[in-house]
Amino acid sequence: MQAWQVHELGEPGEVMRLAEVTRPTPGEGQVLLTVRAANINFPDALMCRGQYQVRPPLPFTPGVEICGETEDGRRVIANPALPYGGFAQYAVADAATLLPAPEALDDAEAAALHIGYQTGWFGLHRRARLEAGETLLVHAAAGGVGSAAVQLGKAAGATVIGVAGGAEKAAVARALGCDVVIDRREQDVVAAVKEATGGRGADVIYDPVGGEAYAQSAKAVAFEGRIVVVGFASGSIPSPALNHALVKNYAVLGLHWGLYNTKNPELVRHCHEQLTDLAARGAIKPLVSERVPLAGAAEAVQRVADGVTTGRVAVLPAPENGAAS
Repeated sequence: MQAWQVHELGEPGEVMRLAEVTRPTPGEGQVLLTVRAANINFPDALMCRGQYQVRPPLPFTPGVEICGETEDGRRVIANPALPYGGFAQYAVADAATLLPAPEALDDAEAAALHIGYQTGWFGLHRRARLEAGETLLVHAAAGGVGSAAVQLGKAAGATVIGVAGGAEKAAVARALGCDVVIDRREQDVVAAVKEATGGRGADVIYDPVGGEAYAQSAKAVAFEGRIVVVGFASGSIPSPALNHALVKNYAVLGLHWGLYNTKNPELVRHCHEQLTDLAARGAIKPLVSERVPLAGAAEAVQRVADGVTTGRVAVLPAPENGAAS
């Protein structure tokens, strides 16, 4: 079979190599999946660089989120068990963690439903307790993680303010349903949030960026607001001033969604049921901006790493011909 492999750490476009390799053999409690679509996530790039909290042994195949097909023909969503990731014709996953792919979504959309939307749902509902009528501010609103939060916020009845970088991404955020869009390259984010909220600020702020975005969040958060820290796509990890949180009465909430898979897996399944229902009703639909063949995966991962994509980019491996390799 064909699979992308990383033999040394570095930039994805330089260290990912497409190769003919032996089809992986599932271990105990695992299943072999035909990869129908693999969604590119920022952690895939971090893993190539050796900067992610999970460091699979070299060589490994990146790709942490797929829509796959079981040997008995079921279409499922899975997080592949590394080092046999999703940028390949076949991947391996733990059988107990498989989730049914929603019928309302095609393969690429289903592959993009899991991590970003689960993170959004847990961040907004489990951690921040977002309520209908509140104002939600989403940083990087046109990106893969941000676009999911925008849709989930709208589905929850919130007023959504999206922050994006540049006119093209601002247009994407607007099309996703943001009530207010702020172009951080052209506008003062804090001033724009205050103007949009009558000086009150945002009740919930969803931040997958860190760095300057977090500094803006601390200034734009409302009384008794909640800042949900999801990641640090900017590469800069902020050091929050806790005295500031004290005098403004706001909360800083961390979210590492992956922990729920071991700490409370039933909640992950409950979340998937909620997401499947929202997809069936048309309330959410992953924004898949590009669908690339397997041969284009390395270049696509690099573009995601560089922050020049919108929504999600899906890799679509062609089925393997002939007998098993």
